[in-house]
Amino acid sequence: MSDACIQINTNPNPAQERGARGPYMLYFSLTFFEGSYPSLLETPRKYTLVAAAAEGPTRLNAFDNALLEAGIGNVNLLRVSSILPPGAQQVDELKIPPGSLVPTAYGAIESEITGEMIAAAIGVGIGEDGDYGVIMEFSGRCTRQDAEAEIRRMVEAAFEHRGRALREVQIKSVDHRVERMGCAFAAAALWY
Repeated sequence: MSDACIQINTNPNPAQERGARGPYMLYFSLTFFEGSYPSLLETPRKYTLVAAAAEGPTRLNAFDNALLEAGIGNVNLLRVSSILPPGAQQVDELKIPPGSLVPTAYGAIESEITGEMIAAAIGVGIGEDGDYGVIMEFSGRCTRQDAEAEIRRMVEAAFEHRGRALREVQIKSVDHRVERMGCAFAAAALWY
């Protein structure tokens, strides 16, 4: 076991004498296993694909409402890039407590142009070798079908560039015709 330390200095002028405001020390432990890497977060074992659209009085409200419609509006999204952990199992519904920190790859688009079609899609590529997967996200001013086609191209290109055989592509998507202020959102939530 190895300990690590993060120092956070809350004093805006380090040359000043240290008073009641700092520095503060936060300690956490990292456990090292042979052949593994230290991590602050456990590697997710499950994933859920979601997609939804909503309206709202502001861009942020439309985004928040789309998250609620997708079933992930009451958790804290930690935006991640594009790798699905090896062995992660797909689960249809996210079942975690409100306020949880959830690593999430997502695409979102907001628009206030009445009548405009917007779309978002998320795709997960699963390889023949059963190793890690690749996640791709897309959002744009297009239809759901256009977004799905783009996601499929992106996943295929990611596998080709890695020199891996692709077994399956899972896609979740949504499109939305904007009424006043709309948002289309699609995500892969990685959880435990």
